[in-house]
Amino acid sequence: MYGLDEAIVIELHGEVDVVAYQRSVSLVDAVTAGPEPVVIIDLSQVTFIDCSGLSLLMRAHRRVTTRGRRLRIVCTHPLTLRMLRVTQLTAALSPAPTLSAALLDPTDQQTS
Repeated sequence: MYGLDEAIVIELHGEVDVVAYQRSVSLVDAVTAGPEPVVIIDLSQVTFIDCSGLSLLMRAHRRVTTRGRRLRIVCTHPLTLRMLRVTQLTAALSPAPTLSAALLDPTDQQTS
């Protein structure tokens, strides 16, 4: 976890499954309760994600958006992106290919 501009970044690595959920949920809850206007979850080092991992992402999304803030996801792994598409979570989670892209407002990316 580290700060970047007006955002805070949580990096997840390896497999994001029920074990990773249990290890990460308290950190994600603490970060999503913080003051930063943007929370970024970096999945660029994730090799596998299951429904527990998706649940962790949606938990973070709910906690951030109810506070009027934004959650962005950095993701380039084809299987993870496929999971987001199949579960129809791409619209809610707005996956970006890089940290720089994640810092942009999604509406800025759509108009360029």
